[in-house]
Amino acid sequence: MKSNIIIAGVGGQGILTIAAVLDTAALDQNLYVKQSEVHGMSQRGGAVQSHVRISDSKIYSDLIPQGKADLILSVEPMELLRYVPYLKSKGWLITDSNTFINISDYPDKDDLYKKIKSHRNNIIINATEIAKKLGNSKVANIVLLGAASFLIPLSEESILTAIKKLFQNKSERIINLNMEAFHIGKKIAKEYTDFAY
Repeated sequence: MKSNIIIAGVGGQGILTIAAVLDTAALDQNLYVKQSEVHGMSQRGGAVQSHVRISDSKIYSDLIPQGKADLILSVEPMELLRYVPYLKSKGWLITDSNTFINISDYPDKDDLYKKIKSHRNNIIINATEIAKKLGNSKVANIVLLGAASFLIPLSEESILTAIKKLFQNKSERIINLNMEAFHIGKKIAKEYTDFAY
């Protein structure tokens, strides 16, 4: 078993939190994991991406080669498209529909969605809006993690345990909010992809 995941977005959207949840859950299941990350700018709004590789056998590189990603998970649709060359032919694209317009020539939203939908396996959900309805837009990243969970070879139990561990210094309300965000994302993805469950 091997799973190659690229997580993308901009600073402040919780990209590295998703990676940390996956790393923690993988270790909880005694799997091998390697992670690398790139920050386009250190401040909010700069491009951020992380490669997460999970396997039941030794992993020699923390970088995913082009054409080898099983999943590109993005908290921002334009950032998702930057990494399409890394996607396997049967890989999945999962993204928030909400845009983060941080450049003057940001592409038209509908054009972005059209390009994403040109790939056979895609899920576009308004994770930011879902998170706002839950009471905190910051959990959009965990909504997306829930939506992608059917593609990730980690048990739900290990992912939820990782969320609890990573947020253990926060309030019980924050922990529960993140767990609810995960469950809602999973439920929404199931509506898109009943065959996958």
